[in-house]
Parts: sequence; C-alpha cells; structure tokens
Amino acid sequence: MDDLFSAASDDDGADGSAVRGARGARPSGSARPRSPLAVRMRPRTLDEVVGQQHLLGRGAPLRTLAGEHDPGAHAAPSSVILWGPPGTGKTTLAHVIARGQGRTFVELSAITAGVKDVRRVMDEALTTRDLYRQTTVLFLDEIHRFNKAQQDALLPGVENGWVVLIAATTENPSFSVVSPLLSRSLLQTLRPLDEADVRGLLERAVTDERGLAGSVELSEEALEHLVRLAAGDARRGLTALEAAAGVAQSEQPEQRARPEAQGDPSAGRPGADEADDGEDGDGSVLPVLVTLEHAEKAVDVAALRYDRAGDQHYDVASAFIKSLRGSDVDAALHYVAKMLEAGEDPRFIARRLMISAAEDVGMADPTALQTAVAAAQAVQLVGMPEARIILAEAVVHIATAPKSNAAYNGINAAIADVRAGRGQGIPAHLRDAHYPGASQLGHGKGYVYSHDEPHGIALQQYAPDDLVGLDYYEPTDRGVERDIASRVSKLRRIIRGK
Repeated sequence: MDDLFSAASDDDGADGSAVRGARGARPSGSARPRSPLAVRMRPRTLDEVVGQQHLLGRGAPLRTLAGEHDPGAHAAPSSVILWGPPGTGKTTLAHVIARGQGRTFVELSAITAGVKDVRRVMDEALTTRDLYRQTTVLFLDEIHRFNKAQQDALLPGVENGWVVLIAATTENPSFSVVSPLLSRSLLQTLRPLDEADVRGLLERAVTDERGLAGSVELSEEALEHLVRLAAGDARRGLTALEAAAGVAQSEQPEQRARPEAQGDPSAGRPGADEADDGEDGDGSVLPVLVTLEHAEKAVDVAALRYDRAGDQHYDVASAFIKSLRGSDVDAALHYVAKMLEAGEDPRFIARRLMISAAEDVGMADPTALQTAVAAAQAVQLVGMPEARIILAEAVVHIATAPKSNAAYNGINAAIADVRAGRGQGIPAHLRDAHYPGASQLGHGKGYVYSHDEPHGIALQQYAPDDLVGLDYYEPTDRGVERDIASRVSKLRRIIRGK
C-alpha cells in the first residue's frame, strides 16, 4: 500500500520545483505530471486539517485512529462512518490516518469493489492480526453505493475487530447504511467549511511550496469569488483556484525580476539565463496576478448540491414548505429554483404547493388552493421548462397570501378525539331512515329539514352527545377568514340555541 497516498506526500510540488508557471515547467519527460492542487494540499497531520474541529478534540476517535492516543489507554480504535458533503475532508482524514504507525492500511472504493474484495481484505486482516499483531484499517469510500449484501460482508470483520472500518459517504447513513453496521460504528458528521476556513485554505495554497508556491497572487475580488463558489467545499475551491491560476498564467506574460535589475553580480555570467528560467539559481519570479475576470473565466457556476433520493431532497423540500408558510416569497422561489435545477420532478413541487395551500393558507384565502390545483394540472399539460413559470405563479400566490391553519388544526383535533374513542354513537334523528323497520328504531324521528327554517338553518343537535358544544374549527381574523369567523359564530348560536 506504499503507493496509495504517494501523491499527497511525494508530489512534484513538494519542493516547489514544479509549481511555477507553465513557462517554468520542466521539459516533457523530465518529471511526471503534477497531481491536482487539491491532492497536493492535503494535510499531513490532523493539526493541518481545516475545519471539523468538533471531531478533532483531544481523545477524539479520529485522533485515536491516527495513532495520537495514550499508549496506556485500554480503549481500542473504533470503526467510524464519515458522513458529510463533498469536499469537507472525508478522504483527507483517511489519508492522514494512513500515515499512522503500527497498522496496515487498505483502501477500497464501493464503486469498483465487490463482496469478493471485501472477503479478501477480511482474510488478510485476520492473518495480519494473528501473525504480526497489526490492526488493519479499511477505508471504504462511497459506502452508500454498496448494496445490503455487500455491506453485510463487512459485519464479521468489524464486529470481531479484524478491521477498523473508516467508511465515507455523502448520503445520510440512515438511508444508505444497514442498521447492523451503523450500530457497530461511530457516526462522525462532517460540516461544510465556513468562508473563513476556505479563505485560509486558498491563501495557504497560493504560498505553500506544495501548492502554487507564490507563482500567482490573488486579488481580493478573485479570492472572494472563489470562496463563494466553493460553497464550503475545499476541493471545489482548490480546483477553481488552480483553474483561475492557469487562466491568468496563460493570458499574462510572466514578469521576472532580471538579475541586472537587482544588481545581481551573476548578471551576464554563464548559467544566468538558466537561473532566470526558474530552474536553479537566485533569479526570482514575480507572481502573476489572478483577477476577478480570470476567476470568472475559470469557473462561472457553483455546482449544485442536491440528491433526489436522500436527505438533501427532504431538507430542501422542508425549507421550501417552511418558506411558503413564513411568507418569504423570495426564499420560496429560491428553493423551487434549486429543486428544478437539480432535476426534481415538477409534479412533486406541484403536490407540495397543493398541500401548503390547504394547510397553511386555508380559508384565509380559499383561492390559493384553486391556484395550486390549476398549477398542478397545467404542469402536467405543459411540462418543463415552461412549467417553472406556472409553479412560480403558484408559489407567489401562496407565499404572499394571508395564512391560517385553522382548518388543518380542526381536522387534527377531530381525528385525535376519534382515535381516543370519543364521539361514540350518532343522534337518532340523524340516522338513516329509508329502510323498513328504521322508524321503529326511532331513526329520523324529530329531524328538522334545514331549508324549512328561517335562514335555512335549524336548531338541532348534530354532534354526538359527548361532543356537543365542542369547537374544532377556530377561525382566525386574517384574510377572508375574518368574515368567516363572524359567520361561524352566528351559525353556532342558531344551531345550539344560544
């Protein structure tokens, strides 16, 4: 496994000799191609890791895995599942742990590995433990791509301590990892990096010998743009930085400080030109300025983070509904746009709009539900991309409408009473009286036909005996419901004779 992480430790840029501009690169064939900037800048110790400090405190499981534990401690390293968005350090942490002493490190990717590979690793781990008294650390990337049978193959080794598993996933383990494996592992949730973390990482990459080694200089506007585009993803930020540096270096001639200009006594002597080319010697290279224009040319769209089958789907949908309920029309439009751009089925959005119109707007604006239903039908007929316009109209109507959940609360309260066993029996005068013998049972006797009464409303009991006088619907004073509240009050006084 010596070559697994050699890119992180043995990069061409490790000594700064191959991280200069394109003009200063070695001739073809004299050096292997450089690894991507994100690989070259991977931390070598946990102390170099940016962010995730909530997981890296003294005595934390990850520090134990990295070999930073008390030799006298009796606690064995625990298997962990690293869950977090892309670019938050899951693979980086595995690389750091790989540098620990006294263990064998094995890496598998769930994209290419199968049950046969897992069993082979387990057999080798058992042999290594028995013969050499070494623990095998298995890093399994993209574990959510393993099916149930493949994940089950990990259980004996994890349970019996043949391997210490480090599993990485971008999807919620509750959806993607089998319960037995979850119960045998510690779940470590990685958070997106904040802007300060990303900014510090990019600034370090510009100056670090493993990174760009000072060959470029970032303008403040370019740095802000790259930080924003990274959206908490370190890998994306470093990739964008490298691309922006490439654009700048290809468009701007390198400005070099000539030895003559600095009064260097080596000016004119043999070999001075070679030194000036950045290979050896004291000739210095002025950094190329990376501007906002270069950054925009390199990367102009932030990648969208959204998975239609996992927790992101539910998180965005939840935020959308809550924005509608909170009357924030701008946030609601944003979340609709995010779902549509991620490929969400517009019919799903239309269904949520109908639910929101009934639950959160209700009788404060009864036309909101009509708009939502019409939008759902129109989306079916029109399809994308024009369906976005229809959905937007419904979103604006629902978000800006007056809100009432009185009908929603009323049905919930009624259901709760039914489930509690209340409301047993139906008043005899309301029971069906059309069949022979019903009159002998008293069905329909005393029923008052409402249309025969003044105002079309009769004084009589409708609710079961134990629910008489109970108000389920409590209208608000918002929107149309303000008038409904007055009418409901009058209706109850007539019906109940109060």
